[in-house]
Amino acid sequence: MAADSPSRTPHRVVVLALDGCLPFELGIPQRIFGRAADTWGRKLYEVMTCSVRPPGPVRTDADFAVLVENGPEALATADTVIVPASYELGPVYQEGRLTPELASAFAALRPGTRMVSICTGGYVLAAAGFLDGRPATTHWASAEHFQRTFPAVEVDADVLFIDDGDVLTSAGVAAGIDLCLHIVRRDHGAAVANDVARRTVVPPHRDGGQAQFVHRPVPEPQLATTSDARAWALSHLHEPIQLRDLAEQEAMSVRTFTRRFREEVGVSPGQWLTQQRIERARQLLECTDLSMDQVARDSGFGTAQSMRQHVQAALGVAPTVYRRTFRAGVRG
Repeated sequence: MAADSPSRTPHRVVVLALDGCLPFELGIPQRIFGRAADTWGRKLYEVMTCSVRPPGPVRTDADFAVLVENGPEALATADTVIVPASYELGPVYQEGRLTPELASAFAALRPGTRMVSICTGGYVLAAAGFLDGRPATTHWASAEHFQRTFPAVEVDADVLFIDDGDVLTSAGVAAGIDLCLHIVRRDHGAAVANDVARRTVVPPHRDGGQAQFVHRPVPEPQLATTSDARAWALSHLHEPIQLRDLAEQEAMSVRTFTRRFREEVGVSPGQWLTQQRIERARQLLECTDLSMDQVARDSGFGTAQSMRQHVQAALGVAPTVYRRTFRAGVRG
């Protein structure tokens, strides 16, 4: 018989809906965090949406408003606050300062609250001072203006998202999905995040360092792509894979394949392959009792030492520490 479910209070995520918000971005946190569950099927997050005003309608950039049932007092109860994009930021965008409503709402935040932004929601975090002296990103089209408005922020316009511990920022639209999945993965491991991704029908993992956009995000009709090579690589991760092996899957020269791969994926074949090996190692560390040597072999690193170096560089902890973190609460 399975053990009884342990007591757990869901992590509260409060989403701040501002006038001019984009409905797609506003709905991302509920879609991602609202699907995350533990092995007993219990929700790991409680998602609330609030306004800086008393409950009521909030304008969007579409031809409809949304009815928000929580006022700014909800921010004081948040473990994580998410600020999605808005096209009506007023003095936040124009002058880099908070409105009185926003300043009052943020004054009630509890110490240690995790702050997250999607796209131009980063302007709000920057105006509140959360990003001073820290790395951050936003939509590439706003990056130069963002940097001019907030010179104390270390803006990186070439990445999907940045995790700086208790403050996380993302680029536009789909990058918000990537960031929310990353947070689920950071909080509860790859297995939970991958389940959410499957339910949402999105890729389970795009590394935050991946480029925001590439020169040919959608291949031109009738041009060969590198998708078959990527699928082949994922089924052969446990084997040594050379660049020429990937190129042969697409019947391309190494030079042509490398150029096409970077155009489509945004990183080099070698970088992508390392990302996939790290992801495989994470899954095996979380979900199996395989030895470190076997995890290293099955994920394609060859030796435990090689895996340790790559995992430490990517995750900031050794594989053994990572396993202890995510195996401690596994259902017996």
